[in-house]
Amino acid sequence: MLDSGTRAFQGMRRNDRGWLDLRCDDISLLKYFRRIKIKMHSIRISKGKKFHTRNIDVTTYEYDGQRIIVEGSLKDDRFQETHMMTGETLPSGVIHHMSIRLLVNCSNLLIEDVDVDLISVPMEACRETIGCLAPIKGLFITKGFTSRVKKIAGGKKGCTHLIELLVAMAPAAIQGYLAYQQRKPAVFDPHRAKMILKYFVNTCCAWREDGSLVGRFKKMLDTQ
Repeated sequence: MLDSGTRAFQGMRRNDRGWLDLRCDDISLLKYFRRIKIKMHSIRISKGKKFHTRNIDVTTYEYDGQRIIVEGSLKDDRFQETHMMTGETLPSGVIHHMSIRLLVNCSNLLIEDVDVDLISVPMEACRETIGCLAPIKGLFITKGFTSRVKKIAGGKKGCTHLIELLVAMAPAAIQGYLAYQQRKPAVFDPHRAKMILKYFVNTCCAWREDGSLVGRFKKMLDTQ
């Protein structure tokens, strides 16, 4: 027996231009989409009791004329007791709170130093991961950064929450780098333009390789 959603989608057909037509005489189709609309509306306006929040914050600071500090923090709050399967009970409040500071060279986005602070963790064993990110010193923040970080410090070698925070910090570090470099009017810098293209090309629709934005960068590089 087909459910209403399956029957509804069987009421769709593709016309000669590739668009989907809806057979409006199919009552199940109309009911299906009406129910979906009601559910979506309900999701937007209905909020029950709050159980958990996660906040990730990333800030970039000036360090010296050539480097910046990128500081990130991750904080998990639970609003009720946590009952572990092992029999332990954790109180409500902060369950994870940690920070990472990166010293980043603006000439090439090289991570020169890293500092980790485990402010609050649920188990003492978590503190054994305090040095798991030390090997990322010497990495460049560029394409492939996430996979390299997971290879170096992922899985049983590190802390999943530190990895999640560091991965979130990478694109924010690029924005911080741009904010630092663009704080004053400047002439076109081919080296910086190549760095930007290396990181951003094909990361989204606006930065697609055959798009107008990338085209403007390439045209300016060609005139140098």
